[in-house]
Amino acid sequence: MQSTTPNATAPTAVAPANTTDTAEVPATYITEQSPTQISANDYIGQKVLNNANESIGDINDLILEKNGGIVAAIVGVGGFLGIGEKSVAVPIENITVTEATETGDLKLTTMETAESLKAAPEFKTLSDQRSAATTTSGADATTTSSTTTPAPATPAPSK
Repeated sequence: MQSTTPNATAPTAVAPANTTDTAEVPATYITEQSPTQISANDYIGQKVLNNANESIGDINDLILEKNGGIVAAIVGVGGFLGIGEKSVAVPIENITVTEATETGDLKLTTMETAESLKAAPEFKTLSDQRSAATTTSGADATTTSSTTTPAPATPAPSK
């Protein structure tokens, strides 16, 4: 098996064809995937195996930096058929990717165990965090709100 890493190396690129459009055109386009590059679609849905070659979860998502690079793989652990499953963000450097040279199939492994992932804190997306902040701030999350008018604020005593 050939070992690969998720970080990209020099891409295969080509200069764009001449156009009559006056808008600025990027200098190059990537025209083909290199052997050292992996599509996000190849990660998502893949089983993550421990060092005993046992499945400990599936990759549900990838967390990317805005300026490029993969930060973590969101691994769904526990539950049955997705019910009761917990999402854990495993740093991408903790996942080893190997590829079968004959078939191109990927194998994702980690030193994590099913128990360590189940005990790990659950990953919260920005949306999850906003929802939790709204709930804990006491904001009215119902579709109807109170009809009482709050009492006017009392002015602070002057000095």
